[in-house]
Amino acid sequence: MAAQSEWLEKDYYKVLGVSEGASQKDITSAYRKLARENHPDANPGDAKAEERFKEVSAAYQVIGDAEKRKEYDQIRRMGPMAGGLGGNTGPFHFTTDDIGDLFGGLFNRGGRGGAGPGRGGRGAGPQRGDDLQADLHLGFVDAAKGVTTEVHLTSDAACSTCSGSGAKPGTTPQACSRCGGRGVLDDNQGFFSFSQPCPGCAGRGTIVEDPCGTCRGTGVERRSRKVKVRIPAGVADGQQIRLKGRGGAGRNGGPAGDLYVNVAVGDHDHFGRTGKNLTLVAPITYSEAVLGADIRVPTLDGDPVTLRVPPGTRSGRTFRVKGKGVTAASGGAGDLLVTVEVAVPANPSSAERKLVEQLAEIEPEVSPRAHLGV
Repeated sequence: MAAQSEWLEKDYYKVLGVSEGASQKDITSAYRKLARENHPDANPGDAKAEERFKEVSAAYQVIGDAEKRKEYDQIRRMGPMAGGLGGNTGPFHFTTDDIGDLFGGLFNRGGRGGAGPGRGGRGAGPQRGDDLQADLHLGFVDAAKGVTTEVHLTSDAACSTCSGSGAKPGTTPQACSRCGGRGVLDDNQGFFSFSQPCPGCAGRGTIVEDPCGTCRGTGVERRSRKVKVRIPAGVADGQQIRLKGRGGAGRNGGPAGDLYVNVAVGDHDHFGRTGKNLTLVAPITYSEAVLGADIRVPTLDGDPVTLRVPPGTRSGRTFRVKGKGVTAASGGAGDLLVTVEVAVPANPSSAERKLVEQLAEIEPEVSPRAHLGV
């Protein structure tokens, strides 16, 4: 990275009158406009215009080039530290997150992605609570229509006595005198100065002088609790619902984790489900299949609908009833798919048997299985 001291001193975006997020095309347009206005040929003898032309040209040489612009932006984000890398002397101050971005794990001081405070380890400083999982069993109708219910958990939660402060009721945590309530201390390493969690307060910035008797000052206790869950309409069997911040309690002032609810949906006596569509098997008689009929079938909302079965309907044919499926939270209702099956009596009466025998006598001699070649 070709760090130049003037890059820290001059805001080339301001020189060209563009924002830092401007496109290369906008930067070029701004430069050309300013260059025309301040060109020496257009302003003979004007020293100010000539100086302005030089500033505009210098700015465009840097941010007008995509690669140089990238370097320029990086150096300006590093601030005074960039001067040290370019050869200047003097101490520079930046956080351990900055060091993590610049040097990875070189110093092993808890940069981003490492096992620093609140990022997977159990060291000092705020720690995010654990993500939890819970199973929820729903009835078929509740899953289709949506419901508000509860899940039961036994986990770390904010202390019920001190509401998570860690202090005995009637008292409050005090600002840490060691770090002045900042939660971090500056660790001077000569050329560099690191910020690290204050060991006196574990990075919280406060000290609990009179700890809560229930949680012993941690602000967290393990207990049973109920979590209200709003299940959206159309939730499917096996679907997982995330409840942000309803998981395990954080420590040292860290945020709570998330709760993932695994949904299991029970069966229905009549209906099945495929995505947003409901399925239903409706028996019909032989005469209804041959002659046709209007039959009534149930719907999930409780209002039956009439379905017309045309003459000559084969057993196993499926009919679609628009809009009578599941209305998902994302919008739009599915359909009700009704499959008709001809009901064959297992123990026909003598009258039924006689009529069927008469039908068999007048049926065509050509077998309906003739096309099978057997």
